[in-house]
Amino acid sequence: MAALARWCVRHRLIAVLLWLCAFGGATAAASVAGTSYSNDYSVPGTESGRAAQLLQAGFPGLGGDSDTVVWHTTKGTVRAADVEQSMTTALDRIARLPGVASVDGPYEGQGGRQISADGHTAYATVTFTQQAEDIGENEAKAVVGAAKAAEGDGLQVELGGSAIGLTETPNDRTAEVVGVLVAAVVLFLAFGSLAASLLPIATALIGVGTAHAGIGLLGHAMTVADFAPMLGMLVGLGVGIDYALFIVTRHRRGLKRGLDVTEAAVSAVATTGRAVVFAGATVCIALLGMLILRLSFLNGVAVAASLTVILTVAASVTLLPALLSYIGPRALGRRERRRLAEHGPRPEVPTGLAARWSAFVERHPKLLGSLAVAVIALLALPTLSLHLGTSDQGNDPRTSTTRKAYDLLADGFGHGINGPLTLVTRVDGAADRLALDNLDTALRATPGVASATPAAYATGGESAYLTVVPDSAPQSQATSALVDRLRETVLPRAEQGTSLDIQVGGVTASYDDFADVIVGKLPLFVGTVIGLGCLLLLLAFRSLGIPVKAAVMNIAAVAAAFGVVVAVFQWGWGSELLGLGRAGPIEPFLPVIMVSVLFGLSMDYQVFLVSRMYEEWLATGDNRRAVRVGLAETSRVINSAAVIMISVFLAFVLSGDRVIAMFGIALAAAVALDAFVLRTLLVPALMHLLGAANWWLPGWLERRLPHISIEPPECRAAHERLGRVPADRTGPDRIHEQQKEAQRDVRDIPG
Repeated sequence: MAALARWCVRHRLIAVLLWLCAFGGATAAASVAGTSYSNDYSVPGTESGRAAQLLQAGFPGLGGDSDTVVWHTTKGTVRAADVEQSMTTALDRIARLPGVASVDGPYEGQGGRQISADGHTAYATVTFTQQAEDIGENEAKAVVGAAKAAEGDGLQVELGGSAIGLTETPNDRTAEVVGVLVAAVVLFLAFGSLAASLLPIATALIGVGTAHAGIGLLGHAMTVADFAPMLGMLVGLGVGIDYALFIVTRHRRGLKRGLDVTEAAVSAVATTGRAVVFAGATVCIALLGMLILRLSFLNGVAVAASLTVILTVAASVTLLPALLSYIGPRALGRRERRRLAEHGPRPEVPTGLAARWSAFVERHPKLLGSLAVAVIALLALPTLSLHLGTSDQGNDPRTSTTRKAYDLLADGFGHGINGPLTLVTRVDGAADRLALDNLDTALRATPGVASATPAAYATGGESAYLTVVPDSAPQSQATSALVDRLRETVLPRAEQGTSLDIQVGGVTASYDDFADVIVGKLPLFVGTVIGLGCLLLLLAFRSLGIPVKAAVMNIAAVAAAFGVVVAVFQWGWGSELLGLGRAGPIEPFLPVIMVSVLFGLSMDYQVFLVSRMYEEWLATGDNRRAVRVGLAETSRVINSAAVIMISVFLAFVLSGDRVIAMFGIALAAAVALDAFVLRTLLVPALMHLLGAANWWLPGWLERRLPHISIEPPECRAAHERLGRVPADRTGPDRIHEQQKEAQRDVRDIPG
């Protein structure tokens, strides 16, 4: 690390130009190639997946995205001549637009069922030639414009559907701008130097910008969800600014100790830079743990987010030292530079609130530890009511056309019209046809079914489908119960004596299947992520207690963060006030992604806090001193980093995207709890209570573990003389024998 940092400082112009070329080249390539994102929640082998394949094979015309135009009258009915003329003209205009396959309206054929019983609401179905992810935003906007042109006095026109939802996605960068501005203010207050406060932001923006363009290119090679770039930007800005903050803080400490600019930058990367690389590795491991689920939808998210973290880490240890050499002594504020010139170098001793808090925790570990556990437990309680399900356009903000269309349909035709189920099967012989012709009658008599259409047969008659409208909303647990009832009771009874194998598909069925697959694999996923993270900590800190405590703390942070998400999004506490729409279930894929990101971010603070404690423990063998000094020296920078990360994450609530807002609130809550409750309260309290047992490792395991350290080689050489304190060597006399020589070496190490 030191050699890399020294090269970047000596060839700072080349280092900066290489990063600018990477950023410019990736951005240009992404602009030329365009984006190719896909929200494909289908899981091979599930019943809803098989239903979708059968429907596409037997009815190619139904393969495109299906959206809805809804109109409502306050004066007269939708059958009035002027309303019919206006809407027929609008629908004809939509049918001629590029990308539109067909338009099925209520004024022709059997369309009477598309008019509500009170005659005030009607809808038409617009079928596109492609799925929503392949429809251009301009095509969707053209449909919206043609439909809205029919609005007039007493006639309201709204639109809903996946493609129409593309027009509701905000394209501004308000969230990113607000997050960066707040981070800049916090950095300036922490450093007192404008130049030093801008460097972490510049480094993070270059790394995240390069990764954002790379994710756009990645979408052409694998399935990448449309929210992956925003998620990558959210995580990348948070960790990128934090990683750079830690390195700049260490660099400033070196300058205050009298090191020149080059040596201070090299020392910062050689010490804190190693912890940054280690922390980034834990985040990537947690993210890439999603690959074991073998779901293409999540694979793209994992790789995209990991790419962002890798590039932000790379920028922190290469671009940042080059930029530090450019600003020179201006990394310190004017007052700090004047004090350094007048009084000379002085060691930085922790004082103020950080030192007093550390001493307070040392005196009251039981009381403070109990208080922290109570806070985490209280916030985690809502997690027990977590409901995974479909979050549809009924959860959009009130002002959106998709939400208005959803509500108009629900009021006029019942909530189930917004998420019908599709029953698909192959047909072989007269017995199959007879059973299907009678099936709609049996379906209408099924509890939970509002209506069912007769079977529609493909041209060759080899397949058929029926549409079932539930009497409950798509996201309702009652609709999920209906899916189970159809699969387990109603349809098996109808299939008796035939060769039918009816598959239940539709939005609710596909989300339920997706959720079932994820929940089934969640224990393996969580176990793998925790196991790999603990293994890394075991290798780095040569202790059994540190990894176990880290795993427990991370699980606690994740549980509490989920509790906050459930309260805001599922219970609806403040969701409308924040412009996030009404309450609804939590997306099925959200737990996996959140566990990955939250576990990785939680490990960051664990590494930065415990690495300083470990360094002091190796130097003194005094656990109380190690915990006290480690907390006092790192709590301020950890808290500053947490404030920055929380600000960045909360800013993404302004994105207007419900999924991204969920991530933002979950990550902000987790970081706040992690930094201000777990790492600065519960972890040091437990470490005081456990004493030397924190650093215990069986001798047989010590001898077999490879030596991996987040410290530079010169520190390791000194620490190896001190040795560890295994089970048979816990006496203070034995420790004291080896401390004196090692301490002399450690004092001479720069940084």
